[in-house]
Amino acid sequence: MKFPKIPAPTAKLSSKELESHGDIRVDPYFWLNERDHPDVLAYLEEENQYGNQMCSVFEELENKLFEEITRRIVQNDESAPYFVNGYWYKTKFEEHKEYPVYVRYENSLENKEEVILNVNQMAEGHNYYHVGSMAISPDNKFLAYTEDLQSRRIYSVCLKNLETGEVFPMKIPNSSTCLAWTNDSKNLYYVTKDETLREYRVMLHEIGNDFQQDKLIYEEEDETFYVSVGKTKDKKYILIHSTSALESEYRYIDATHAENKLNLFQGRIKNLEYYIDHKDQDWFIRTNKMGPNFGMMICEDQNTVIDNWRSLLPYNDKILVEDFELFKDYLVLSERSEGILKIHVFPGHSSSYYIAFDEDVYTSVFSVNPEIECGYLRILFTSLKTPPTIYEYHFEDQILKILRVQKVEGGYNPQDYRTERIYATASDKTLIPISIVYHKNFIKDGSHPLLLYGYGSYGISVDPTFSISRKSLLDRNFAFAIAHVRGGQELGRSWYESGKFLEKKNTFTDFIHCAEFLISEKYTRPDKLFASGGSAGGLLMGAIANMRPELWKGILAAVPFVDVVTTMLDEDIPLTTGEYDEWGNPANEVYYHYLKSYSPYDNVAFQNYPAMFVRTGYHDSQVQYWEPAKWVAKIRSYKTNDTPLIFICDMNTGHSGASGRFKQYRETAREYAFMLHLLG
Repeated sequence: MKFPKIPAPTAKLSSKELESHGDIRVDPYFWLNERDHPDVLAYLEEENQYGNQMCSVFEELENKLFEEITRRIVQNDESAPYFVNGYWYKTKFEEHKEYPVYVRYENSLENKEEVILNVNQMAEGHNYYHVGSMAISPDNKFLAYTEDLQSRRIYSVCLKNLETGEVFPMKIPNSSTCLAWTNDSKNLYYVTKDETLREYRVMLHEIGNDFQQDKLIYEEEDETFYVSVGKTKDKKYILIHSTSALESEYRYIDATHAENKLNLFQGRIKNLEYYIDHKDQDWFIRTNKMGPNFGMMICEDQNTVIDNWRSLLPYNDKILVEDFELFKDYLVLSERSEGILKIHVFPGHSSSYYIAFDEDVYTSVFSVNPEIECGYLRILFTSLKTPPTIYEYHFEDQILKILRVQKVEGGYNPQDYRTERIYATASDKTLIPISIVYHKNFIKDGSHPLLLYGYGSYGISVDPTFSISRKSLLDRNFAFAIAHVRGGQELGRSWYESGKFLEKKNTFTDFIHCAEFLISEKYTRPDKLFASGGSAGGLLMGAIANMRPELWKGILAAVPFVDVVTTMLDEDIPLTTGEYDEWGNPANEVYYHYLKSYSPYDNVAFQNYPAMFVRTGYHDSQVQYWEPAKWVAKIRSYKTNDTPLIFICDMNTGHSGASGRFKQYRETAREYAFMLHLLG
């Protein structure tokens, strides 16, 4: 299908030479890095006008898809209730409202409903509004919550008196979402950010005082580390966690009342990661001390240095221990084996066992489990065809009870869809898993479109989960697939290590091999194959567009990290210093040249490019708006064909896109319409 024949924006050329290690890179669009400059704003507006004009040809389809998707959302909906400290809590949604209403009931769900926060009211007058976290004081009288009004992940800490309904006029600015109350309910620990948005200070606020009087409890001086604050599940200790990509360190404080005394759990050791919680007189430790795939260790209250850690369970190098939950008589692990997240229960008095589910390719993770004395475990289960389901697993009788299944309005039958786990072979003979879903009427004859998604960074695993919007593609005979490329952690820690630093290109070639395999097995063909990724997955999109442009009908790139070298050389940009353990520091000449060899912006070439839809948010703190803006401008000047290249910069949002449960699907509908329009 044709797009309007209108001239695309042409960014002015103002070349800047950037020299490192005797190597000179010429950046013709460096001027776009100057946030809020009138010329920059004018150019972004020109791109948005052009993008909207290009999208106007499928506006009717976009609106149809948006209505189709949002009609599936239950208007009056609510979460499964959970109990903590004398109250039942629920999240509710009201008809036609974008935001949640948080409520609670004292002792019983039959008692009077108390509204804690009505986010719809709070969001009035704001283009963007997000409540990042909430923490209720142990005496149940005060609520601390964090809000973001710009989508830049810079939060303010707010306080509300739940007895009177009064919201304190004071807001603590420039904060993260971390909150932890002292047990006497008089003080709140929180975390603030520096000018690069790194979480670096733990502060203590006394209720009733001006925040200017708040005390500094801990400051993380290493610019490659981030700090967070939390509380042990038994409520005995406040935890201060300093972490980088490769190391971690904890300090703990008696949670009884406000305390300045920090107890060092175990000082940082190169490449040692550990994560802790507390029960009775023991610390439980998930750590890579035993091996790269992590294992469980234990130590006594006052003997926390590493020499006193004892193995709690045998280490298994074929199983990645991802998380753990403590209960009075049980330890529960979240383990990943063969790419699947599984739940492993360890009773104190008998043999361990796995909780069984009736699908082969699925995701099962811990849901809300705030009470250590509880006799059951909350689990969130989902797959590519199964809507999110909250289970309550009772330890004593080993029964799974369904509490809530996400309803899909208009009807939905999981049996109408098929899921598979298949494997592509990389050039080094490594098998790359692919999770795929399609309608039962889908025929593998190469005639149908397929959307291939990938990420592959930071050890983040992309698990097979349900999407309420994806039905619009599957019912139009699209297949959807996830390429579980190296750089994620689907197959254990080594899977991550082999897709970072000087092996990062494995991520890109793995994705290409997955595409080639899907074509060879007749799931699709190149003129019907689309690729999608965001953030570091947007880097993946940029790399594959340069490396194999002929393989894709179209590419969807959201908030793409594409100007890798320039960003990693600039320590003033948010998050850069903490990323050295992921990408390598380009101050090192070896890393500099390797980063340059795949950085999408530095490798744009004179060649045909597939159709591309690129979107970003002006307030993005993770990937600055100028990265995709410059990348798109450069591709426009280099591409040798006339495929559509659409770039939209939302001036009201950041990395996560629009807020609101309906509004978020406007971007999805537009991307779907773009693909369907290309297919005719």
